[in-house]
Amino acid sequence: MPPVKDDHPRTAMTSTSKLTTRTRVLVVDDHPAIRDALAAVIADSNDLALCAEAKSSEQVFRAVEQFHPDVAVVDIALPDVHGLDLIANLMARYPSLRVVVFSVYDEQVYAERAVRAGALGYVMKQEPVQEVLEAIRCAARGEIYLSRRMASRIVTRAALRRSTKPSSPTDLLTDREIAVLQLLGEGNSVENIAERLHLSRKTVETHRRNAKEKLEFDTVNELLLFAVRWTDAQNRTGDAERS
Repeated sequence: MPPVKDDHPRTAMTSTSKLTTRTRVLVVDDHPAIRDALAAVIADSNDLALCAEAKSSEQVFRAVEQFHPDVAVVDIALPDVHGLDLIANLMARYPSLRVVVFSVYDEQVYAERAVRAGALGYVMKQEPVQEVLEAIRCAARGEIYLSRRMASRIVTRAALRRSTKPSSPTDLLTDREIAVLQLLGEGNSVENIAERLHLSRKTVETHRRNAKEKLEFDTVNELLLFAVRWTDAQNRTGDAERS
């Protein structure tokens, strides 16, 4: 694929005839190796075609406008936006677009939240990349693709109408609070989080305080320590379960 400027999405060298007969896929990830891996498996498929790649929210919206993908594969962690916000914004502007999340973050934390935001699939990066192809195909048909464990959890929670205790303390947090917790755990300052989430400093501090209270910590430092440990632990969950 030819090099392009940083402020533009990277296009795929796929013939027009193939794009019109295959599911058009937009790959969104800020790691070139991930984009290249997905591009390779998509290129080897008979029913999918890569129409563009993007590494930021600005590139995503340009790519959707220019290349009209059927399915976007997005990461939760992007340099200029949180993935849950990106999904919600895409759904608001392009309701016919299907979204699949491909992320390192633990599905137990983010899969249900991503589906609520409008995604039709969630695949962890610890899974074989072929799983992403199946998720794309399901999403293109308007079907939800989740791991069996995650699907069972969501169905059980719905059936019990959340009458059971949360399986994790972080289940008590709102999507915005969980995003702030994640970014704190990654070492971001309040100022950086505010910029990343397009919020004021005061709003970020409010979400941080709410998270602290819900998780029953006395000080912000206790919350920060928990955030670092939690972020590291949930990133390792997939590997630990498969070792």
